Amino acid sequence: MAGAEEMKKYRSPLVSRYASKEMSYNFSDKKKFTTWRKLWIFLAKAEKALGLPITDAQIAEMESHAEDIDFAMAAEEERKLRHDVMAHVHTFAHCCPTAAPIIHLGATSCYVGDNTVSLFFLQLARVIDRLANFAEEYADLPTLGFTHFQPAQLTTVGKRACLWLQDLVMDVRNLERARDDLRFRGVKGTTGTQASFLQLFQGDHDKVVELDKMVTEMAGFKKAYLVTGQTYSRKVDIDCLSRLASLGASVHKICTDIRLLANLKEIEEPFEKEQIGSSAMPYKRNPMRAERCCSLARHLIALVADPLQTASVQWLERTLDDSANRRISLPESFLTADIILSTLQNITEGLVVYPKVIERHIRHELPFMATENIIMAIVKAGGNRQECHEKIRVLSQEAAAVVKQEGGDNDLLARIQRDPYFAPILGQLDALLDPKTFIGRAPQQVKTFLAEEVRPLLEPYKANMDVKVELVL
Repeated sequence: MAGAEEMKKYRSPLVSRYASKEMSYNFSDKKKFTTWRKLWIFLAKAEKALGLPITDAQIAEMESHAEDIDFAMAAEEERKLRHDVMAHVHTFAHCCPTAAPIIHLGATSCYVGDNTVSLFFLQLARVIDRLANFAEEYADLPTLGFTHFQPAQLTTVGKRACLWLQDLVMDVRNLERARDDLRFRGVKGTTGTQASFLQLFQGDHDKVVELDKMVTEMAGFKKAYLVTGQTYSRKVDIDCLSRLASLGASVHKICTDIRLLANLKEIEEPFEKEQIGSSAMPYKRNPMRAERCCSLARHLIALVADPLQTASVQWLERTLDDSANRRISLPESFLTADIILSTLQNITEGLVVYPKVIERHIRHELPFMATENIIMAIVKAGGNRQECHEKIRVLSQEAAAVVKQEGGDNDLLARIQRDPYFAPILGQLDALLDPKTFIGRAPQQVKTFLAEEVRPLLEPYKANMDVKVELVL
């Protein structure tokens, strides 16, 4: 709980209100600066292995102080030096006096600044898992399809969920590509030429190459970029954040659909026993979870503009106008994605379907959609297509007037049943109006899609699938 003084300061709601502890920690000062220290240790170990005069005692001293950061000292050093990396070099050196001479040896600020990156997949896999289960359960339940948000041919509740799943499956693949393409900046020096390291190793190019390779492997990467300026190309940030922005678009579409369906009272997000939908209207059940996802997804989508502009204005080997922007745009993108995924997981774990409402909506629209089937049935019974078409056109307009002008129910079916012209097919009407005859191959598509594209995608995450999410605030 924040103290009284802290409550007088702005706090980002991404952290104070919404984000998971895990993602918040991932972008915390503690995680950031302990990672810097680990990278300095990796560098020292590799330099020692390649023959530089670094001792086991110096490395052991650095390792023993990797976690105990004096943040007050670091803040004071940064106030004096106006340089965050050097402030932490000095702070680390203060608690490692023996190792002080070799900390950050030959490196530049961007050695630590550009090599701290994290990505996530498990939350997205859980959302896909929940939606896949939902799609499977409702694969056969007919529902009105909508184009232009106007009633169209029938689909099924499960098939519609597969449209959502399709987008999320594409997001997984996009994120995997971004992760697999990601490389370590490596040990490149001030302008990317590795000149400082070549000097340290007295012109031995092979040792400089091996140093880069060793530190890259210690940091957990398979490859380093072969060419950098002082920083890795800022297009790397575009790659990562554009994938997250694309995920934001997917979530916005899904949650907009849920909000529309909630208005129709066909599907609702979970609603807790004591939850209040509106301060003024006690009967309301506002889709606040889906609204939160849409609100934050717009922020996530907008954030990709930052790395696009940053990459476009990097001068020559680097300029520092990327730094302040990246301190905001990179963490906020991951924190926002974390929040919308955890909220969407909560939604998909408690979606409520109202089959009777769905059935009523189908009954209101299906007679109009079934008119072609009725015409075909009359023709098979010996009737004339054009004559039947005109009969149904007149009856349909009369029924539409009842709906639109009088606010009544669609009574087209009753009008057809009363008209002697249709007597030869009255016994077929129930079959002709069976909703399941209007859904095409929707159930089969659901089954095939889940089996071939969704379930295999989830296989690597099966061990961690059972964790549920409670809504935060």
